[in-house]
Amino acid sequence: MSWTPPLYVSVDDAPAVPTGLPLVILLTGFTDAGSAVSQSIAYLRDEASPAVLLRFENDVLLDYRARRPQITFDADHLTDYRPARLELSLAYDALSRPFLLLAGYEPDFAWEAFVNAVVGAATAFAVSSVTWVHAIGMPVPHTRPLGTTVSGNRAALTEAHSVWKPHTTVPATVGHLLEYRFVASGHSVAGFVLLVPHYLSDTEYPASAITALDSITAATGLVFAVDDLREQNEDFLSKVGEQVSASDELTTMLTGLEERYDAYMAGATMATPLLHEADLPSADEIAAELERFLANGSHDDDQRGPSFG
Repeated sequence: MSWTPPLYVSVDDAPAVPTGLPLVILLTGFTDAGSAVSQSIAYLRDEASPAVLLRFENDVLLDYRARRPQITFDADHLTDYRPARLELSLAYDALSRPFLLLAGYEPDFAWEAFVNAVVGAATAFAVSSVTWVHAIGMPVPHTRPLGTTVSGNRAALTEAHSVWKPHTTVPATVGHLLEYRFVASGHSVAGFVLLVPHYLSDTEYPASAITALDSITAATGLVFAVDDLREQNEDFLSKVGEQVSASDELTTMLTGLEERYDAYMAGATMATPLLHEADLPSADEIAAELERFLANGSHDDDQRGPSFG
């Protein structure tokens, strides 16, 4: 008789969990523009003292060939095998207030079983709310605040923080399915889509992580100390600014993005949805111009800042 590993295992020495905590969900996968989610997971694993409650099984949920674990080759032997992690934990904000954190990779397999397990755990813990965040690339300038699109059933959050309300069909993530099922089960749910400049989508853009954590704060009241991220973002933006100012083409492209963004945000009669970019440069065009700058510029490698290639 074949043996099937369980979907998850409960940690033996897991702490007791108070009822009524907010649940925060951060899953990497299909889209993570600016590495918003992966940076936020790294931040919370370092700063929020997460104590694992449930550990989901990679052998059930993960396609190893698509997302291979990391291992270190040290001269003549192997060390430090680091498998992917997907865990439900009890964590704490900067004021030592507890919350539940589901963080890690988006499952490749068994979505229905995974979603049922998460909704069941949230129901058992009587969570007060569910908040999840992901990020997509958009034709918006890095010189303006990152916007968000908010979904779920918390109308006040949507009204206050949703700058773009499309009607569209998109490839689903497991986060979408979780939101859909949580709403159906009567939970209070907010999903934040971060609108990250498309030409920075493949970088680790610190502002995207700051906005992700700020979105969680808006939905839950949890507080996170992000001074280090803000310093990293200032340095990042300084290097991007140097690259843009050194190129007339990039300056013109950025000006076009700013004008379209400002007109849209002001509700001007000629404003069009941000995804309509017929007269705007594409991400490939911006990245190609930045690559040309990096190839021909006079800066040393350690001064060039983020890579856009």
